[in-house]
Amino acid sequence: MEHLPNALCIFRILLVPPVLLAIGREQYKLALLLFVVAGLTDGLDGFLARTFDWRSQLGALLDPAADKLLMVSSFIWLALSGLIPVWLAAVVVGRDAVIVGGAIGYRMLIGPFAGGATNVSKLNTVLQLMFVAAVLADAAFAMPGQLVVSLLGSLVFVTAIVSGLHYVRGWTLLALNAGNRT
Repeated sequence: MEHLPNALCIFRILLVPPVLLAIGREQYKLALLLFVVAGLTDGLDGFLARTFDWRSQLGALLDPAADKLLMVSSFIWLALSGLIPVWLAAVVVGRDAVIVGGAIGYRMLIGPFAGGATNVSKLNTVLQLMFVAAVLADAAFAMPGQLVVSLLGSLVFVTAIVSGLHYVRGWTLLALNAGNRT
């Protein structure tokens, strides 16, 4: 059972192509269903790992990779489909590129670090999940409406910028502290 969180991460990764295919075929009800299932696995795997201490190094890599794959590909596909503004997808993808690039650069230049997602980053992820679900629900059922979609999109934009800057600031401080210890 201790491998269940990792299995859920792999399942989430495997759901990405069907979600994108459903969006591409304008099967928004199916896309919404698959996306919501993928989103629920994100919460469930973390809950199980924390509650039962089923944490692993593989899970520490798989979970953020699955999140990034699901969200970045969904934002790109929704933008290409004309359902969301390209600039918003660019901000989300750019933020994730900064986070991944910063983590790789820090590891290569300074060394490993023990860090996890910040609270503002977790909020951004939740808002991204809600936004994509709202966009798909609006395309499928004309609900919750453009006002809600626009509000969520604005919140995603703000939290993406703030969390991206927060990571850059954090890594900069870590790098400066690492330099002071040598």
